[in-house]
Amino acid sequence: MKNETEIETELELKKWLKDNCYPMKSYSINGNFIYEGCGIENNGGLYLWYYTERGEKTTLEYFATEKDAVQYALKQIKSDKHSNRNFIGMYKENEEVERIILELKKREVEYWTDKIPYGGINDWKTRIFVIGCGIKKVTDLIQNEEKTA
Repeated sequence: MKNETEIETELELKKWLKDNCYPMKSYSINGNFIYEGCGIENNGGLYLWYYTERGEKTTLEYFATEKDAVQYALKQIKSDKHSNRNFIGMYKENEEVERIILELKKREVEYWTDKIPYGGINDWKTRIFVIGCGIKKVTDLIQNEEKTA
């Protein structure tokens, strides 16, 4: 695996992100499709760092070389504290949240949680995210989509 300072291409950046367990749902690196998030695009030899939301793309920065764009993108991604959080599930019952957190602690997996009004002000749910490659230790805890709602 390349050291961060040796990364010069989108392909190398994408590999580094995957090797370090960054979820790619919010980043378009080397052409993968995203609904919302940031990405790199080569536009006739000019590299763009952009943000897209609901089909609207906004260019944030321009770069003359792929290396400069990739190094900028890596810095931006690493500075976003949410970028390496892997979603494992959303839970209504506190007992289930406590059970999952206890299991994460047993496995020495770093995690993060928040509470959101998923179905409105009277329907609070707790989301649990695993940080980085801790996701490899908890594949059996990832909630399937039917149980999420």
